[in-house]
Amino acid sequence: MPGIQDWLNCPLDIIQGYFDPHDAHWTDKVNEYFKKKLDGDDSSLSIPSVNHRSLHQLKPNSLVRFRGMVQDMYDPEFYLGVYEVEDTSTGTKMLKSGRYQDVASCLPNQKINIESRNNVTMDRQTYYCIPVPGENVWVKEAFAEKDQILSSPCSSSTSIRGKRALDTDENKEKVTGESSSATEEMMDSSEDSARRTVLSSGSSSEASQGIGVLNPIDLNFPLQGENGTACLVKIYDEKDSCKLNDVVEIIGVLSVDPSLATFPESSTNGNHSDILNPEESMDGIEEQTAHSPPPSLVPRLHVIRVTKLQHINPLLPLQLNSSDSVVAEILRDAGKIRDQLRWLLQQLLLGDDLSADYLLLHLLSNVYARRDVSALGKWSLNISGCPKSEEYTHLVHSVLEQLVTKSHLLPLTLTNLNSSRFTPKKDYSANRLKSGVLQLTDRTHVILDETVMEAGQLDTNGVQNVTALGNAISWQKVDYDFDFHKTEFPINLKFLILSEGKSMLPSDCLVRLQKKEQFDIEKLKSTIQDAMTSGNINLRQLRCYVSVLENLDYDLTQDMQKIVEQDFVDVRKDNRDNMTQLDLHNLLILARLMSLSSGETRLKCSIWERVKRMENERKARLRAADS
Repeated sequence: MPGIQDWLNCPLDIIQGYFDPHDAHWTDKVNEYFKKKLDGDDSSLSIPSVNHRSLHQLKPNSLVRFRGMVQDMYDPEFYLGVYEVEDTSTGTKMLKSGRYQDVASCLPNQKINIESRNNVTMDRQTYYCIPVPGENVWVKEAFAEKDQILSSPCSSSTSIRGKRALDTDENKEKVTGESSSATEEMMDSSEDSARRTVLSSGSSSEASQGIGVLNPIDLNFPLQGENGTACLVKIYDEKDSCKLNDVVEIIGVLSVDPSLATFPESSTNGNHSDILNPEESMDGIEEQTAHSPPPSLVPRLHVIRVTKLQHINPLLPLQLNSSDSVVAEILRDAGKIRDQLRWLLQQLLLGDDLSADYLLLHLLSNVYARRDVSALGKWSLNISGCPKSEEYTHLVHSVLEQLVTKSHLLPLTLTNLNSSRFTPKKDYSANRLKSGVLQLTDRTHVILDETVMEAGQLDTNGVQNVTALGNAISWQKVDYDFDFHKTEFPINLKFLILSEGKSMLPSDCLVRLQKKEQFDIEKLKSTIQDAMTSGNINLRQLRCYVSVLENLDYDLTQDMQKIVEQDFVDVRKDNRDNMTQLDLHNLLILARLMSLSSGETRLKCSIWERVKRMENERKARLRAADS
C-alpha cells in the first residue's frame, strides 16, 4: 500500500497511476495533484534540495528542489512520450508514459517494444541551469538550514531494470573506468536487471560498469571559483517556460541514471572515438559531451513546478507582500534600520557621512522600467579617493556581501581585462552558450576595483571587455556574441566603482570620498567586526531591509511633480547651466531612492529638499578636488 510520503519518494508511481493514453488531459490531473501537495506554506520545505545535498544523499526518481539561473537553452529534445511494454510469458501488452523520466523501465518478465506502432514521440524543452552566480555565503547557509529533511530509500521503487539505447544496436561500445559514488550506487542496484531503455534521443549513449577517463567537465559558471551542482532541467508545459538568466526554483523528478552520459574514449593515438556511430548521429562529439554530461555531476530534473523568484533572500517570503509580518516590520521600522545601515557604511567609508548616504541609496537602486533605450532606475556609483589598498576594497566587498544576497568583486587588473571573457559567446561546435562575467541575474551587486589598475597595454580582448563594461553601466545591456551577429540582452546590475581618481568607466554619480578618520585597515576591520558581533548592528534586519525596499513600488504625485517643475524653472532663470535635464533626472532618481530608504512610497517635500542639499555638497566637493 502506498505510504503517505510516496508523492515525495516515488512520484513516478503517482504519475503512472494517472496515465491514460485515451485521455488527452491526463497530465492536467497530475498537475492538479502536485499543486495541492505543494501549495501549503511549508510543503516545499519537505523536499530535499539539490543545492545543499550531495547527489548520493538524494534518491533517484524522487522529488527534489533546485534554485538556480537559466544559463543556456538547448534545442527541443525528442523522447518517447508513450511506449509499449509486453509481458514475455503471457504476451499481454500495455502502454506506459515516458513523461518525467529519461529511462523507460519494466519488470523482469516484461520487455519494451521499441518497434511498436503505439509508441508516441514527443518533445520537451531542455534548460541548462547553474547555481545563482554571486550568491553570498549567508544566503546559502540560511537556505541550507531550512533543508532539514533527509532522503531515505523508496520502498516501492524496486523494479528490476535493464537498458538498451533506442537508436543503436544491442552490441554497443562500452565505456570503462572509475565511477563516482552516485553512479556506483545506480549500477549496483541494477546488476540483476531486465531491460531499460533511454527514452530521449538526445541521450543515446549506454554506460557499462563505470565512467571513462575524461577531461574535467566545464560546468560553464560565469564567475571563477564558484562551485555547486548544475542541472539539466526538462520542461513539458509551455506555461513553465523561462527566459535566459531568470532565477528559478525548480521542483522536479531527479534523474541520475548513468546511461544518460556521453563519454568519449581516449585512444592511443590521442583521438577520441564517439560512443555512437558517427553515421548514426547528427551531433559532433563536443555537442554530445556538452549536452550529455555525467549525471553524477549534472543531474537531470523533470519539472513538476517552476517558480520565477522575485528575490533569493531566505529571510523573507517568496512573494513580498506588505501584509506579511516580516515585510510590515521592515516598513514600520525603516527609519531606524536606515540609521543603523548608514552608521555602518559611514564607518566603512572612513567616517564620510555624505558618501555613506550615496552608497546606501545605491544599494537600493533597481531598474524598474525601460523606455526605448533607457533603463529607468539604474544608478551606478563611482566613489573616488579610495585608498590604494586591495585590503580596503576586499573589506568593502566583505561588508556589502553581508548585506545583499548577490555580489561579486571584480578587480580591473590588466590580466583580468585581457584574459577574461566578460560577454557570453556561442560555441557552435558544442552548440552551447559559453558564459561570461556579465551573465548575472537581476540585482547582482558588481564592485569594480580600479585601485589595482597598473600601467600596461590592453589587447583586443581587453578593449572589448572595457567596452562591454561601459555599455553595461550606461545602458544596462550586454551584447551576447553569436559570431555572425550580436544580440542585446537587458540586465539589471548594480555597479559600484572604487577608484583613486575619477573612473575611466562611465557612472551615473561620482562622489569624492572625504576621509574624516586616518586610514588604518586593522582598526577599521576591528570596528566593523565589533559592531556586527556585539549586537549593535542587527544584520537580519539590514538584510531584509535591502531586499524589501529595492522591490517597493513608488509613485510621484501630481502635486510633487508641480513643485519639482517649478524648482527646475527657478534654478535655470539666471543660468540654464545651473541645472541640466540630466541633473534633474539624477535628482528624481535620488529622491525616489531616498523616499524608499525611509519606507515611503511617495515623495515628500522634506526629502526633495534633502536630496538637493546632498547634490550641492557633492558637486562642491568635486569642484574643490579639481581646483
